[in-house]
Amino acid sequence: MPRPSPRPSPVRRRSCSACWTARWASSADLVAPVPGIGAPDPQPLRGRTVLVTGGAQGIGRGIAQAVLGAGASVAIGDLDGDAGAACLHEWNAGERATFHRLDVGREAAVRGFVRAALRAHGRIDGLVNNAGIADPVTGPLQRLALATWRSYLDAHLSGAFLCSKHALEALAARGAGSIVNIASTRAHQSETDTEAYAAAKGGLLAFTHALAISAGPAVRVNCISPGWIATAGWRKPTARRTPKLRPRDHAQHPAGRVGTPEDVAALAVYLLSPASAFVTGQEFVVDGGMTRKMQYV
Repeated sequence: MPRPSPRPSPVRRRSCSACWTARWASSADLVAPVPGIGAPDPQPLRGRTVLVTGGAQGIGRGIAQAVLGAGASVAIGDLDGDAGAACLHEWNAGERATFHRLDVGREAAVRGFVRAALRAHGRIDGLVNNAGIADPVTGPLQRLALATWRSYLDAHLSGAFLCSKHALEALAARGAGSIVNIASTRAHQSETDTEAYAAAKGGLLAFTHALAISAGPAVRVNCISPGWIATAGWRKPTARRTPKLRPRDHAQHPAGRVGTPEDVAALAVYLLSPASAFVTGQEFVVDGGMTRKMQYV
């Protein structure tokens, strides 16, 4: 009879925990350890300077205040001198906040604004291009004057171009500058008689990704497109009002309410801060979900 084959010796297996321990031990010298848990910086813009155009009222004021709260100095440029003076008085931030009367459609004025900010604060780390004509409605295209069309492009698009042009050298000097353009969801969807506003905001989206490629890596460029933001309570004192909002105005938003300047400002601070160092050329929509909601009339 053939001899039976010997029975194989039992294989001794290590436990899973032992395997993982062995693998970790063998790779410990090859990779850096995972960073530990850390608390978020309550002042992520500490020591920096940010320019905010159209910064004396509405969304711009909300952003400027948030920038101050995040530890930065702020230089606001705005056409309304009374509104700018009110900001400085109400903020009581001393030398950390300056105001300059500014028409972003005039290159000489923009150049002066940037130079004044550098003299006052010594550096520029961020630029928020927020200035623009607030009312999107210009009437039927057949009766739209060329001068009116150009005023919208100047305020929203040419202003962002000029401010970026003259601030870019200072922004790039430290190798970590950030530009945030404030566009609108009207760049994607429209109501009647808003062609000039929509065209200007759409151009701002394209300007954002083009400049992000040209200015990187020293300067990042991103864009925020707000939806319905209630700004009546963020005007200068003589024009400040409680927003007149109906329950249905809030209810139509998937988020359950109309937006506030703080909603936009929180994202702007992130995009201006080192926390967004890997983010550039992007658009961020802040509209309570409205552009994702099907609308039927």
